[in-house]
Amino acid sequence: MEDIAAHPEEGLLPDTLDIPVDATLQINDPIPTFDLEVPPPQIPAELTEDASTDTATSEASSLKRSKPHDEAEEAWQVVDRRSSKKARKEKKIPTPKSTNYPSITFNYNAKLQSKIALDSLRNLILYIFAEGTAPQWVSISQRPQFRKIVAIMVPGLEEAMFKQDVDFATYNDQPLDGQQRPRVLTSPDDYYPRLLKKDELPDILKDFADMFPHLWPVKTPGNEKYGTIRSPLGTMLTAPTDKPKEEKGRGIQPAKEPKGWKDERTRITEFLTMPEDFQGNGYVLHPACIPAELRKSYQDSEGWVHTNVLNFSDGDVPEEEIQQGSITAGREILALDCEMCMTGPDEFSLTRVSLVNWDGTVVLDKLVKPQKPIIDYVTRFSGITGPMLSHVTTTLQDIQAKLLEILHPRTILVGHSLDSDLKALQLTHPFIIDTAILFPHNRGPPLKNSLKFLTQRFLKREIQKGVAGHDSIEDAKACLDLVKQKCEKGKSWGNHESQGENLFRRLTRAGKAYRANGGVEAKGGVNVGKTSAMVDWGDPMKGAGAASTFPIGCKSDEEVTEGILRAVRGDPVAEEIPFGGVDFVFARFRELEAFQGWWNRNSDLMPPDLSDLSLETCVQNLTQRIKRVYDSLPPCTGFIVFSGSGDPRDMARLQAMQAQFKKEYNMPGSNWDELSVKWTDRENQALKKAVSVARNGIGFIGVK
Repeated sequence: MEDIAAHPEEGLLPDTLDIPVDATLQINDPIPTFDLEVPPPQIPAELTEDASTDTATSEASSLKRSKPHDEAEEAWQVVDRRSSKKARKEKKIPTPKSTNYPSITFNYNAKLQSKIALDSLRNLILYIFAEGTAPQWVSISQRPQFRKIVAIMVPGLEEAMFKQDVDFATYNDQPLDGQQRPRVLTSPDDYYPRLLKKDELPDILKDFADMFPHLWPVKTPGNEKYGTIRSPLGTMLTAPTDKPKEEKGRGIQPAKEPKGWKDERTRITEFLTMPEDFQGNGYVLHPACIPAELRKSYQDSEGWVHTNVLNFSDGDVPEEEIQQGSITAGREILALDCEMCMTGPDEFSLTRVSLVNWDGTVVLDKLVKPQKPIIDYVTRFSGITGPMLSHVTTTLQDIQAKLLEILHPRTILVGHSLDSDLKALQLTHPFIIDTAILFPHNRGPPLKNSLKFLTQRFLKREIQKGVAGHDSIEDAKACLDLVKQKCEKGKSWGNHESQGENLFRRLTRAGKAYRANGGVEAKGGVNVGKTSAMVDWGDPMKGAGAASTFPIGCKSDEEVTEGILRAVRGDPVAEEIPFGGVDFVFARFRELEAFQGWWNRNSDLMPPDLSDLSLETCVQNLTQRIKRVYDSLPPCTGFIVFSGSGDPRDMARLQAMQAQFKKEYNMPGSNWDELSVKWTDRENQALKKAVSVARNGIGFIGVK
């Protein structure tokens, strides 16, 4: 109806419709199109000559047939009306002032309870070009009219730069302390966008008011409690996994193989936790995992023991000893699970230990009497009661001695969050497979999936039911079955759920076209796929950009600008990119990021030398490039610019400090007084504040 209103003459058929002498007429169900062209009316002469009555004359000049097609009559023949139809004209692009021009505007009726998340910008792209729920924080009109979307990530761009009296010469001289640094102009409780007024912006940023109506505060996913922040680039370029409609709202559903999945049988040794990953996951290091020069002075902490493994390579099995096709690779696999009871404030002690071998046979199942009195049996979790331990005399030292007999260099221990079990046992072993690591949480570390969830999701069975508590044998068998399934399915099994789907791949698979840009055949929206380009520093093929239709690598922001223009317009004679360009462009400017010191030094790509520039010049160059891109965009193009995050420098410094502390603290035989780094509640609170600062980004949304 919107098309008819805009072009009323296209919604009407001619007053008369005549048939050529040698043509016949087929009356079909009406086809919803308004560009049908027919020849001028001509009445066949032979029909008028034979007509003997007014009725006959009326019938001969009328479109109304007197008999159905299956009744023979020489005066009528069946003709396909589509045979004379001209080729469909390309749909006209609406003018900016017309009622059917697309727009993205702030929804003033929205009641925002928080800053919009970075995920919301990604979901906005998906809603316009693929599928998804309509966003509530903006109003989108004429969605089918969008021809392209260009999204540009600009790390280093901060809200305080848009303050009218900002002094770029002293901007970076402010202290890094999260409370003193005025990088957020308004209260953190102000979740609404700021109206961009040209006369209230610095001269070098006034162009933003011509391109965008608002500055949006944007929150980057993260967790202050754990001192972490998710990758802004990864967040934008990873679409959430589609859930079938029948699965939504029905609780935990069994895992399904992704489309095109192929099992890859994999040896269990491929899933071993590497020494460098032990400390990051809370494990105390076994001597075989530390450098050889440190082993000479190695001593177990008081009460701790370690298995008889001298070197990490001691677990290797010669290939000739491995049975062909064996996924255990000649190793002995034992699943371990322990139950603990509370013996003090925030203190738990071992009360049961269970070992199960590869075929499910119970190797060891013992109750243990803690040295300290139990103050809470936490039966609903441990399954342990007072009467169960009343006659138990087995001690922790007895269990340690027994385990040292059972475990050898070719033994692999399997379990869920095994770091907790091994700490309760006060034992270290270098060969570990942890199902909490093997099946990562969909929101990334430090979050972990529960064993109960994994068992429901991947094994389709229930454990830990009722109020009787956990059963360590049942839990150990569940871990074993999860690892077996992983070995049969391959390394990617269980990971695809946490990683989601690449945004470029999603748009290629599910990108929609509508009648406005796909013709009458696309009425209501049809999946045709969207072409894309990733324009970034370095080689986009090494990351998420590999899934884009056209990855474009660059060495400077100027090259990024040229790459965006090329992706939008296409190559002159379609050498690689078709004329007219791609549907979706994602790009990243990085010179401001480098100048601000936000560049991740751990990446393969080194930051450029911008020592001859000032911050003001850097921001001015950035604005000019963004304006140049905007001016080159065709009509009906969505345009998004966002920072990705706030200042991450203080957070990165404290995270490195915390990692060093954990490394030294978990080193066997370490002494608190001799640690080079101290980590107290003061540093912990400082990290939380730094993460909060790093999560505060900004964004701009508009339509060219």
